[in-house]
Parts: sequence; C-alpha cells; structure tokens
Amino acid sequence: MSESYELKAERRERVGKGSARALRREHKIPAVIYGDKKDPLSITLPYKEVHLKATSPGFLTTIATINVDGEKIQVLPKDFQVDVVKDFTMHVDFLRVGKNTQVTVAVPVHFINEEQSPGLHPTETVDEDGETIVPGVLNVVRHEVEVVCAATAIPDYIEVDLAGAEMGASLHISGVKLPKGVEPSVTDRDFTIATIAAADSLASQSEEEEVTETEVIEQNAETVEGEESATEEAGTDRPDEE
Repeated sequence: MSESYELKAERRERVGKGSARALRREHKIPAVIYGDKKDPLSITLPYKEVHLKATSPGFLTTIATINVDGEKIQVLPKDFQVDVVKDFTMHVDFLRVGKNTQVTVAVPVHFINEEQSPGLHPTETVDEDGETIVPGVLNVVRHEVEVVCAATAIPDYIEVDLAGAEMGASLHISGVKLPKGVEPSVTDRDFTIATIAAADSLASQSEEEEVTETEVIEQNAETVEGEESATEEAGTDRPDEE
C-alpha cells in the first residue's frame, strides 16, 4: 500500500456554489468527509497540496489523514472533480476509514516475467516448416481490476505472471494470486485480463474495423445525397437552421 500522508483542513460553515467559487478564488478547495455512520463534514483544503496529490498515481487508493482544527481523521479519497478546461481540481469527496471499513477500488495491473512467455519471446526463430516465427503481442483487456478489500489493506497493484504463456493464451482473474483479504468485485464470471495474440491477427482486426467504418461513412453519404435529391425533386424547402 502507498505511503500515507497528512493534509491540514479547516471546517467549512458555508456551503453552496457561491461559497465554493469564493474558496477557489482564494486558492482553496472545498471538500466533504462522509461515512462511518457519522454526519458529513464540510472542509476546506489548500489547493496546491491537494491538486498535486489528486493528479498523482494512487490518489484514490491511498489512505490520508486530514487534520481538521486539531482533530485527525483517517480517510480514503473516493472522488474528485476537475475543471476540464482550466485543468484544476474543484472538489474532493473523502470516505472516513474505520478498522472494519470495506471499500471497492480499481487497482492497476502489472505484468511480470514477460521474457519467460514463449508466446511473446519464442525460443526458436524458425518452425519445423522453415517458416519464421513471429513473436506475439500482449493484448491488455483490463489495465485495472476492481477489487473489494479492507480500506487499510488496498494493494498498490495486482501482478499477472506471464511465465509460460503460449501464443493464443488467455489470462483470467482465476489465475491471478490476489493478496489475502482481496477479492474481485466481479464474481459471476472468470473475466479475462489479457491475451497473447498474433501480431497479424491484431492488424487484420484493425483493418477490418477501418473498412467497416469507411463503409458506414460512404453509406451515410449516399443516404444524405439521396435525401437531398428527393427533396429537390419534390420542390420542398428545408427549414432554416438556427
């Protein structure tokens, strides 16, 4: 689990959009702490520290301590809002963390022993028929896996071992050794995390998608042209656009 950190905060008596905008002009971020069967607590945090944390990896999976006027509260960031135009953090929601708090979080996937995968790194360059063996490609289906675990035991990442993975292999969640107390949130199927695919098959799939998209565009263009011709022949006018 990533190293915890502490933030100093102030209680926020006024709430609402007007108050929030005023705080942001003062280089502060409005936030809320909720959960653990307690009333929500509105707070104000320093902008620079929070923005740096919010835009760093692991923000939503790292427990923090918020010092609210001397009261230290353990929390886990659950959500934050970013202005997509100006790219600054606007608001953060924190979940209180108790000793029995269970959370659902998305954890990054790390792949190990890639060099020990025959599908990705074949030991031979030519097969029995004299054909060149082309290494496969790791096709990542899930870059993150959503898990359920104790808030105090969130793993930094999940390791997927590629040792022995042949060409065409599918790596499922059932083959991944999860830390103790960590379970996938999806339990009704053995979902795929990655596959070892032939490079030419991926290229063919990409080409097929491009051809299909081109056909759709051409068909739409023909349809529009047909509609325009029909409109002209009928002698009707289109409504003016606003």
